[in-house]
Amino acid sequence: MFAITIISFLFFTALVAFGTWLIVRKRETTSQDGFFLAGRSLTYPVIAGSLLLTNLSTEQMVGLNGSAFKEGMSVMAWEVVAVAALVLMAMWFLPKFLKTGVTTVPEYLKLRFDGVTGGICNLIFLLTYILFLLPIILYTGARGMIDILNLGPVLGVQSEVTQLYILVTAVAVIGSCYALFGGLRSCAVSDTLNGIGLLVGGLLIAWLAFDAISPGSFMQDVDKFIEAGGNRINSIGANDSEAPFFALFTGIFLINVFYWCTNQQIIQRTLGAKSLAEGQKGILLTGLLKLIGPLYLVIPGMIAAILYMEGKLAIPIDSNTGLAVSDKAYGSLVNMVLPAPLKGFFAAVLLGAILSSFNSVLNSVCTLFSLNVYRSWINPAADDKKVVKTGQYFGLIVTIASIVIAPMLMKAGSIFGYLQSMNGLTFIPLLAVVFMGMITKKVPAIAAKTTLISGIVIIAIGYFVPPFNGLVNEIGQFHFVACVFVLMLATMAIWGRVAPMAVPYEEKDAKVTDLTPWKYLTPVSIGLLVIVALIYASFADFSVFSEGKPKYPTVQKVSSK
Repeated sequence: MFAITIISFLFFTALVAFGTWLIVRKRETTSQDGFFLAGRSLTYPVIAGSLLLTNLSTEQMVGLNGSAFKEGMSVMAWEVVAVAALVLMAMWFLPKFLKTGVTTVPEYLKLRFDGVTGGICNLIFLLTYILFLLPIILYTGARGMIDILNLGPVLGVQSEVTQLYILVTAVAVIGSCYALFGGLRSCAVSDTLNGIGLLVGGLLIAWLAFDAISPGSFMQDVDKFIEAGGNRINSIGANDSEAPFFALFTGIFLINVFYWCTNQQIIQRTLGAKSLAEGQKGILLTGLLKLIGPLYLVIPGMIAAILYMEGKLAIPIDSNTGLAVSDKAYGSLVNMVLPAPLKGFFAAVLLGAILSSFNSVLNSVCTLFSLNVYRSWINPAADDKKVVKTGQYFGLIVTIASIVIAPMLMKAGSIFGYLQSMNGLTFIPLLAVVFMGMITKKVPAIAAKTTLISGIVIIAIGYFVPPFNGLVNEIGQFHFVACVFVLMLATMAIWGRVAPMAVPYEEKDAKVTDLTPWKYLTPVSIGLLVIVALIYASFADFSVFSEGKPKYPTVQKVSSK
């Protein structure tokens, strides 16, 4: 059975690699736009597939399903609310980015404010990506594949450390080949092909999981799911849940706006669009696909809870708490419902998701270093070929460092919480500065630089310094970062009034692409937002806010009866 699994895994992995090579082999990758932005020639299916796969990772598939195992449907907020951010990106952010002809977010801030502002932004992105994000992508990806597919016997290695090094090295080598030799187009095409596999594989898991609930037709399985799910089938998260309902309008929304509208690893795909219309279609198609996301990122975790409570699914127990380990729920479900040949296919799909996250960040690191460090500060006279080569060499160094660091995270359990705190420290100030730069013409560079630095300091104090962190926990971190965001916008607006720029900023058309918007942009955007509202309304139960009312029956309570 292991032989069948490994053969099918190698077959599907090689199929994606060959398909990518076949499509991109004649494309030019030596110029700046050719390597970093795929020659500004990406069409909407490739943009959508790449955005979807760049966003998805093994950590998300395991983690979000684990959250659904504990809390139920309300955690779908992270998928569904993203649609509103994508609509904002298509209608407002993307036209402004494409008009200026920039390749990176720091480049935009340099253009709007000054070089120091862009440099601070660039440093924040590089440090976050290199020191935290890349090693964690490799570690969580390898860890997830080991847990989900029981790869120890397949690899013929019992030591977890050795297994991690093997998988981390394999993922890093394959991902760096896509990112360093094929550039953005290679990453985007492989992401699209893997995206098809991920949708098929993820939906297949959900289908088989439904079938595991009880023998009978699919509709009977759905009825049993609804009956057994009870209060857990609720789109409304309580105040102390992982996705509180009222935070959808504050911190959760802002996190999504930052991620989908100003995060370099994500928006680089859209900056490579053939035209504004193609970019907008790609972004909105991604929004439509995100609406399907809960089917394979939330529902399987909820089904795993039902099967566990009924004694049909075995899940490892935490020796400290005596409770089921929620992050093991999805892996246990996959092992239960998938036959051996399909495990190989799903392993290839998981590898594709990991590769997509890794190569997208690595490509962004190369872009940020080459254009905003090497060309801006080290060798301004360098031609495109030299800039691209420098980015490739730098990416190779970063890849080797990531391979060395990633397995070390095995003994650093708190690193993931630390990463989330670091993200919270940086995304709000960056989003505030980019947003204010786009809506105003007179806010000076000193206001942007001060906001970037002071914003990080304020959020750090709120997160880590007593008694302020106690107050933040009381009001909720999502509401806290939203308040900081508003404060920073107000501060910059006042600065623009009191000490405005001597010469107001004028947005000029760089004429790098066709800026004609997609003719169906508005009706499709409204349609997506209406669907989001209907999804929430269909499953809403606000009784979770009632005094003494149980928020949802926990897995442990039900299973202990």
